[in-house]
Amino acid sequence: MFTTPFHVPIIDISPYLHGRDAGSSAECAAVAAGLDNACREVGFVQIVGHGIDTALTADLADALDEFFALPLAVKKEYRRDPATNRGYSPPKSESLSMSLGIPTANQMNDFYEAFTVGTAAADFAGLDLPEISYAANNWPGAVPGFEPRVRRYFAAAQQLSRTLMTAFTDALGLEPHHFGSMVDHSIEVLKMNNYALPEGDTEFTGDLQGMGAHSDFGILTVLWADQVPGLQVLDRGGRWHDVELADGALLVNLGDAMARWTNDRWMSTIHRVNPPVVNGQIRRRRSAAFFFDGNHDAVIEALPGTLSDGETGYAPITVAENIAMKVAGLRTGVAPAVDLRETARVAAAGN
Repeated sequence: MFTTPFHVPIIDISPYLHGRDAGSSAECAAVAAGLDNACREVGFVQIVGHGIDTALTADLADALDEFFALPLAVKKEYRRDPATNRGYSPPKSESLSMSLGIPTANQMNDFYEAFTVGTAAADFAGLDLPEISYAANNWPGAVPGFEPRVRRYFAAAQQLSRTLMTAFTDALGLEPHHFGSMVDHSIEVLKMNNYALPEGDTEFTGDLQGMGAHSDFGILTVLWADQVPGLQVLDRGGRWHDVELADGALLVNLGDAMARWTNDRWMSTIHRVNPPVVNGQIRRRRSAAFFFDGNHDAVIEALPGTLSDGETGYAPITVAENIAMKVAGLRTGVAPAVDLRETARVAAAGN
């Protein structure tokens, strides 16, 4: 395992929070250029000046602490059909590497538990949206105040994601509203994770994964996480690097939709979470990943100017089709039926 600290750029995006016309300020242009470089070279960026108050993240952390502290039998009451991607997932019930068709070496699923909420069809009045992509939520009534605390953070992450899309549009040199019709009823999901290894217990197999190697499925991910080791990213040379999260920063990475749109000009970087160990002792690790995935019917195909002469790029696929393919592997162990570039990158990587 390659453990040298890996530099993920830190970018202050506050110039984009105040509203502006595309390309109208030097400050925004500098942010867009920094994002373009980070998306080309790393696929991950730490953002500060993001406008999400620490009170919101503290409330979110308290809500997930209270839920995950419930007895397992109670938490399991909030399980849903795996295809809906909502509700509770117990430890070792998911395998993220299987979203790429890669089984773990010891056939053991990932050692995290999660609770997932997202946009529902009822959130978009007047639109006929498929339940499979916009499933109703299964809020845990056993935790008083869970829903309003999570909803407040969810709304802030939604707004931040749209701000980032404005900056990304500038960074790619596109017309200001290029992505508008692709994200106006976006599938958006918040997955709250608890790495459920007992603290202090260092007896685990070398193959055990907190979360297996994978790429994210949609456009972008906004991650809040404890400053506890475990997260690693895979560079273009096939080496794994630890990620150190800066104070007050949120971690943003690109998903497969953006990589496909840009024909890999921007990277949907493979990442994983190892068991969180500090000074030989297991530490609890929590995270909340907000997935901004785009409209279910948006077609993912090469953006203008991203293909060289003679290149065909990725085959067109809708956002919903891409997500369904990956979720089938994650939740049910059904490998994608097509060869994926990201699968090849993981297969070629060292341990």
